[in-house]
Amino acid sequence: MEISAELVKKLREKTGVGLMDCKEALKHAKGDMEKAIEFLREKGLAKLQKRTGRIASEGVIASYIHTGGKIGVLVEINCETDFAANSKDFQDFAKDIAMQIAAASPIYIKREDVPEDVKEKEKNIYRHQALDAGKPEKIVDKIAEGKMEKFYQEVCLMEQSFIKNPDITIKQLLEELAAKIGENIVIRRFVRFQLGETQEG
Repeated sequence: MEISAELVKKLREKTGVGLMDCKEALKHAKGDMEKAIEFLREKGLAKLQKRTGRIASEGVIASYIHTGGKIGVLVEINCETDFAANSKDFQDFAKDIAMQIAAASPIYIKREDVPEDVKEKEKNIYRHQALDAGKPEKIVDKIAEGKMEKFYQEVCLMEQSFIKNPDITIKQLLEELAAKIGENIVIRRFVRFQLGETQEG
């Protein structure tokens, strides 16, 4: 069925998800708005925001180049208004996040972004390690789950400890700023370059 641009726009306004993903979701749901939202949530693209109907479509692209030019970061951080995007608090936050990515090398933004096959592979490694260490079979899964939490804290930006204040996570830092400026804030995407690093690395 043909999906109208108006319907796609409406879904984007409700979810804050990109137009192409909205169109795909509506096709999948045969034009049913609620089913399309459910489909996007299942894919981890749409979150039920406390401030529904308000889209984080303003913001900044911040950059950070580490001393000596060996590491560079670009990160897109969104908020709802141009006014907030230009505020000192938001600009400082964006710089801090770019610096965090340079220093702590996250691979994903949040744990929901980690592909299932990667999670499974990690869990299996931890299970084998526990068994090799002679741990009883019945507690192997529990040990693996505990190590998965540490894995998320290492590879997911939102779960990392903030380099300037290790007592709080990036998620807590973001929530503090969102409460302060009264807007949704979304770390949308980032890229980290390290000199001489291969594509696979």
